[in-house]
Amino acid sequence: MGLSIHYSGSIINAELLPELIEEIKDIVSIHKWDYFIYERLFPNNSLSKSGFNNNMYGISFSPPKCEPIFICFLSNGRLGNPSRLQLYSDSDSIEKREFLFMLSTKTQYAGVEIHQFIIQLFSYLNTKYFIDFKMIDESCYWETNDETILKLNFKKYNDLMDHVESSINNCPKMTNESIEGYFERLLIQIRNKSN
Repeated sequence: MGLSIHYSGSIINAELLPELIEEIKDIVSIHKWDYFIYERLFPNNSLSKSGFNNNMYGISFSPPKCEPIFICFLSNGRLGNPSRLQLYSDSDSIEKREFLFMLSTKTQYAGVEIHQFIIQLFSYLNTKYFIDFKMIDESCYWETNDETILKLNFKKYNDLMDHVESSINNCPKMTNESIEGYFERLLIQIRNKSN
């Protein structure tokens, strides 16, 4: 739970990977954010046409109070991340394998400015390196480029988290109350505080 971004897409061509990695490394180094570089070159400097191997290509970085941002690719050129590769690469289910290519990052605790920066970075990268890129931004900043909407949505999510925390702290589970009953009571209390 928490305001997040969800994204997918592919790199335009294999030859761009080293340039993409260096550009992101330079940007995050200016901010003194931690980063990790995976493989720097695709096999044979080309994208696999038949599936993918178990390696990751690209870079990830971690702004403060933010989940990591993965700008990593599988050998077929599609965005992915290492944990999803471990979870879904051996799956026989087409639906589950699609999870390999859907990335999500919670940005809520990083705050408005870092979230805005991340969205602007993706917007720039999309014009230079990506194809078939899709972004779902729960703050709606990606879609609107409106800072007022961004701030309002951050406030809404922060207020909701405050209501959840307050309800949990002030509404302990009663003796003999089922866990389902407890959560139903919590949800009612949270809804009442939100209205």
